[in-house]
Amino acid sequence: MDFFQGQESLTAIQWVLRALVGFFFLLLVGKIMGQRSISQLRLLDYIMAILIGNIIAHPLSDEGLGLKGSMITMSVLVFLYCFCIFLALKWHRFRYWIDPSPFPVIENGQIIYENLTKARISVDYLLAELRKEKIEDIQVVELALWEADGTFSFVLNTEHRMLTPLDMNITTKPFTFPRTIIKEGKIDYEELTQSGKDESWIVNKLKTTYNTNIKEILLATLDNTDKMKILWYEKR
Repeated sequence: MDFFQGQESLTAIQWVLRALVGFFFLLLVGKIMGQRSISQLRLLDYIMAILIGNIIAHPLSDEGLGLKGSMITMSVLVFLYCFCIFLALKWHRFRYWIDPSPFPVIENGQIIYENLTKARISVDYLLAELRKEKIEDIQVVELALWEADGTFSFVLNTEHRMLTPLDMNITTKPFTFPRTIIKEGKIDYEELTQSGKDESWIVNKLKTTYNTNIKEILLATLDNTDKMKILWYEKR
């Protein structure tokens, strides 16, 4: 366990052990912090990303620095992060401070310039985001909000929105989410159980309907109407 402490030099094995401990400790930290910190960088997430990156990077590259102190520091930071998330859920004033409410930068086809300044973005940046959304004319935008995570939400005028079956008085079938019951030649028993089927049913279904077996299937899904879609390893 000497690789935890700062030393004048480390052997190759000690460097490997230090890297392994740092890597899996970061995995544990990410798991505790949750998907929120991975999917989007808000104020707290941004601060944590910078701090953790700097804290763990130095002992992994400098043998004179111990790994133990960095891990303790990171543990305290993760506790503070989780505490702030909990506080934001319970105290709305703190929540609005770290995750402020969205505000409009476009209303009824008109740019609200003072809100662009508030968001610290330029007109060119706004136009670039409009192009990404395939919006050619600002005047077709009924509302554009600047979100707390630094992204835009665009709402087009009613006449420029895509038609839906409801607009055309078309009756549609209920949505059925297909469950993946076979992946890479193996049954996903959890998904199969949730679909109300068992292994014997899927085996008989494949044999009688498709004349195949589980090991030949790359991917198989099943919807609520028992309709199965199959992809084989080799095209039939």
